[in-house]
Amino acid sequence: MNDKLSVLRLFTRVARTSSFTKAGLELGISQPSVSRQISELEAEIGTALFVRSTRAVKLTEAGADYLLRVDAILESLEEADRIARGTAELRGTLRVALSTSFGIRELIPRLDRLMAAHPALRIELRMADDRQDLIVEGVDVAIRFGVLRDSNATARLIGRSPRLLVGAPAYLARAGRPADPSELAGHAFVHGPSSAESLGTTFRKDGREVVLDAGGRFTTNVNEGATAAAVAGLGLLTIGLWGCRDELASGRLEALLTDWELDPVEVHAVFPAGRAVRPAARALVEYLVEELRGISVDGSGRPGTSVGEVSPSPAR
Repeated sequence: MNDKLSVLRLFTRVARTSSFTKAGLELGISQPSVSRQISELEAEIGTALFVRSTRAVKLTEAGADYLLRVDAILESLEEADRIARGTAELRGTLRVALSTSFGIRELIPRLDRLMAAHPALRIELRMADDRQDLIVEGVDVAIRFGVLRDSNATARLIGRSPRLLVGAPAYLARAGRPADPSELAGHAFVHGPSSAESLGTTFRKDGREVVLDAGGRFTTNVNEGATAAAVAGLGLLTIGLWGCRDELASGRLEALLTDWELDPVEVHAVFPAGRAVRPAARALVEYLVEELRGISVDGSGRPGTSVGEVSPSPAR
């Protein structure tokens, strides 16, 4: 039983890393041994789980389906062990996908208390500003900003971050400080992933609405790059508060048109479809809700309002 479980764990690491060598390094096994064990597993099952090439190994269709089922088995065993121990201690590796900016600015500085409370828990952050495939990457929970693209994803609303229009003092001195959204037409804008959905941002005040149609000459695929560009004076930026809190506090950026209301940025925890939510993933989300209370702004005044678990489907 232990040998089969070891092989299954090895299989999941090969699937996640797309490499016999990388999986072996993670688990302290030589590359030839990894290849041999996977070949024996395929022979036992009677089907190919991977397509091999000189550059990488990729899951076959049967392998992808097998991975989903093996994940569920390993997670069930982990949960059974935890219940049998009769403690709330979390163990194993928790894989979290999130944007680089949020990971560096908000999550990493807050992880010490959680990790101190659960010394057997390992946390692996997959930080990227594009949206990872949770199933392929083996992610347990993703932190997503903005409107969910898949309305059927299993998700929980963590909170809402105020959206701001910001600019650098040097830029404002050169281009002028807008006193009304109608004056934004002549301004330069910078765009990053978090502002991609705000090209049609609506400003609201006293029943009046003005839609910002923001053009710009600078675009980046990294949120930190957009914030840096705004600080450098390349233009104005619409961004969630979590992406510019430090710059506002230091005076490197200034909030503009603060008497106008912008739609907040929703922040969700998204769980992979077709799998039970791991206790460690649920615990991290609960921890974040408490840690971020007072920073996020929820329409009900209660950060962390649940949006429930709906019919699961692949979340990307």
